[in-house]
Amino acid sequence: MVDNKGGAGGNIGTLELARAAPDGYTLGLISVASHTLNPLLYSKLPYDPDKDIVGISRLALLCNLLGVTKSLPADSVADLIALCKREPGKYSFASSGPGTSLHLSGELFKTMAGVDIVHVPYKGAGPAYNDLMSGVVQMMFANITSMLPQVRGGKLKGLGVTSAVRSKAAPDIPTIVETVPGFVATAWYGVGAPAGTPEPILAALERAIGDALALPEIQKRWADDLGLDMPPPGRQGFDQFLAEDPRLWAPVVKTAGVKLD
Repeated sequence: MVDNKGGAGGNIGTLELARAAPDGYTLGLISVASHTLNPLLYSKLPYDPDKDIVGISRLALLCNLLGVTKSLPADSVADLIALCKREPGKYSFASSGPGTSLHLSGELFKTMAGVDIVHVPYKGAGPAYNDLMSGVVQMMFANITSMLPQVRGGKLKGLGVTSAVRSKAAPDIPTIVETVPGFVATAWYGVGAPAGTPEPILAALERAIGDALALPEIQKRWADDLGLDMPPPGRQGFDQFLAEDPRLWAPVVKTAGVKLD
């Protein structure tokens, strides 16, 4: 049974996971928001991602796609950078809200590309897309699963993906790192359980998740249809990944001066 517990950037649902009985019957979708960004964005969290939750497996890595309004005279990342440098402060980028990986991808781009662009936060992706298509704002980083249909439909131009290599879902779109060395910004999703869940239960869940991710229909849906990258499943390497991911985002959050409380 899926019980959606939205709100506070994922903090409400993650807190419920942290407080659940450690019996293997309550699992949670953990992410770059719950375990990497929120600890950087909030002065105090109601849960401790390191102590209250154990990671069972990563599920997917998701890149963002940089889309620009069709009227913008830029057909590549290099064109966009040159345009922004010619007129600093003139162009703006939308996001679905402050502190999201979409917002921080833009902040990382500002720093690494050396451009002065203005962040315009929206209350959700819907109104952001409306203003992007109409040219009120000129660019936006968005999850490839939502941005790519707009690009394929001819409503926006897709200039670059934020992954280290080109997306299988859009191999014709370059990576931003091809133009801006070192630029990589991906979201991720995983499965977590309350701390204290017995080892035999964790092992059983780990095997079940691995078996599910290996199914051909899941592989096709994840990679071909949604453009998700699938890291090796299971607990091996997950703790190290959780420790390393904040090192990428912490300087971005500090430079942008973003706090959500």
